[in-house]
Amino acid sequence: MSNALVPSTATASAESTARVAEVQRNTAETHVHVRVDLDGTGKAQLRSGIGFLDHMLDQIARHGLIDLDVDCEGDLHIDGHHTVEDIGITIGQAFAKAVGDKKGIRRYGHAYVPLDEALSRVVIDFSGRPGLHMDCKFTAGRIGELDTQLVFEFFQGFVNHAGVTLHIDNLKGFNAHHQCETIFKAFARAMRFALERDERMAGVIPSTKGSL
Repeated sequence: MSNALVPSTATASAESTARVAEVQRNTAETHVHVRVDLDGTGKAQLRSGIGFLDHMLDQIARHGLIDLDVDCEGDLHIDGHHTVEDIGITIGQAFAKAVGDKKGIRRYGHAYVPLDEALSRVVIDFSGRPGLHMDCKFTAGRIGELDTQLVFEFFQGFVNHAGVTLHIDNLKGFNAHHQCETIFKAFARAMRFALERDERMAGVIPSTKGSL
C-alpha cells in the first residue's frame, strides 16, 4: 500500500518543533527586544513606554494565543513614532523567523470583531509578499499616549518584515478606542487562524509555486 500521504518521520519531527523566535533591534532611536511563541497560551510581558500600545499588544497575544514579550527603550521625548514603528518591525522579524518555511500552515486567515458600536475586518495572507491596505478614519487624533496615525506605521513595519499581505478595514465606529481595539483583536484572530497547522497539509507548503 502506498504511504504517499503519510508524512515522513523527518517531516513530523520538523512540524513538532516549537515555533519560537527572539529578535533584538538596536538603533540610535530605539532598543527593542521581542520574543514570540506562535503556539503559546496568550501570555504577554510588555514594556513599550506607551500604555495604550501595550494594551493593544496584549490583544494580539491574548486573542492570537501567542506568547509575546516586548521590551523597548525609545526616544519618547521626541514622540512615539520611532518606538511604535520599530516595535512593529521587530515583531514582524520575529514572526518571520518563528514561522519558518510555512509548511503545514493554513496561510490565510480572516476575522470580524465588534466592540459596542465599532466593527473591524482583518484579512491576512502569509504570502511572502509584503502589502498593507488599511482603511480606518479614526475619530480622534490620540488614544491615551498613542497617536492614532502610528497604528498604520505599526502594521506597515510588521508586514514589511513578516512578509504578509494584510487588509484592515474599520467598517464602523465613533469611539477611537473601540475602533483601534477591534482592529487589533481582529488582527490577532485572523493571524491565529492563518498560523494554525492544517493536518491535511502536513509537510506541504500552501502554494502551487512550492515556496512562500
